[in-house]
Amino acid sequence: MIVQAAGAAGLGKAELISWFTSAYVAGGFLNILLTLRYKIPFAGAHSITATAFLGTAAVGMSYPQLAGAFVMSGLLLMLLGLSGWFGKFLALLPKPLIDALLAGLLLTYVAAMVPASVELPIAGLLAGAGYFFGPRLIKSLPPALWALLLGGVGVWLQNGLPDLPSTTYIAPFIVVPVFSWDGLLSLAFPLALLILTNDLAVASTSLRSHDFRPPVNRMITGSGVASVVAGMFGGSSANVGGLMSALCSSPESGAHGERYKAALVSSLIVVGFGAAAWKVVDVIGALPEAFVVILTGFSLLGLFIRGIKNAFVDKELRIPAFITFVIAVLHVHVLGIATPVWALLGGLAAMWMIKKMRTRAHIHTK
Repeated sequence: MIVQAAGAAGLGKAELISWFTSAYVAGGFLNILLTLRYKIPFAGAHSITATAFLGTAAVGMSYPQLAGAFVMSGLLLMLLGLSGWFGKFLALLPKPLIDALLAGLLLTYVAAMVPASVELPIAGLLAGAGYFFGPRLIKSLPPALWALLLGGVGVWLQNGLPDLPSTTYIAPFIVVPVFSWDGLLSLAFPLALLILTNDLAVASTSLRSHDFRPPVNRMITGSGVASVVAGMFGGSSANVGGLMSALCSSPESGAHGERYKAALVSSLIVVGFGAAAWKVVDVIGALPEAFVVILTGFSLLGLFIRGIKNAFVDKELRIPAFITFVIAVLHVHVLGIATPVWALLGGLAAMWMIKKMRTRAHIHTK
């Protein structure tokens, strides 16, 4: 996503490396600090959704102008976290709606495995075999790791080893940001909203669904601070990730009290990924995109199945949970408001309507 967004903005390789490095290193260290402080599995690096938005929104803007917008979006997140209202709102959400939201968001990634496996059939079959049968051989290795190992073998059998170009080290550099009203309105506000709704809200709700109690406001404030730091080096964001936090907090990551260790390992890999950006960029370009899609789907499959089961356990909330799930699956995005907000609002509205209808029915029976 970063490679595509930087290309759309007309940036060179040095700017791309600085963007890549700052987002992953700052995001990785943020999640390490939060995880160590609270023993809660925070994970991630930057907002994929926000980066996808930049693929079109960043066109025509200079790198200093982009850096200015990135810094302003971080400042907006800091102010929101310090205000405290978002954490109070999340505390009121019923757990089945949270599970339905998460399952709906994950369905896209899980379903995408099918066409990707058609494109890379050997890798898809071996990844599936590794996921479902590998843990029976060695229980200490999680299903997703089996999918990675055997799927990688499948890519090698089908496509052979990719050729990597020779590269030299490129260091990140400070970008003097340019602040403007246009950058604030057209980039900073949408970026902050996308990070909040697609990452921080998803991370908070998924952690709650796995019986953690994340400090929501401090998580938002910390993501704002890290985003400001990343923005000074041209990085679009550095925040707690939604799907990665959901994955690291799930039972696949171990016993409840030990799951924070999975987040630490993930974040250390993220930091190393960013530090080696000058080489990683070339590796990413060499991997088949379908293989990345297959691995993503298998990594999230267990989380999706469990979300579906938990969303419809409570008979009283099955209809609101279903509405939440459908809106999330459809990726409803209206008036610049992201899908998670509409999905939760739809579920809450259904709860209110059902409660009102039952109250009227109760009054009529009297």
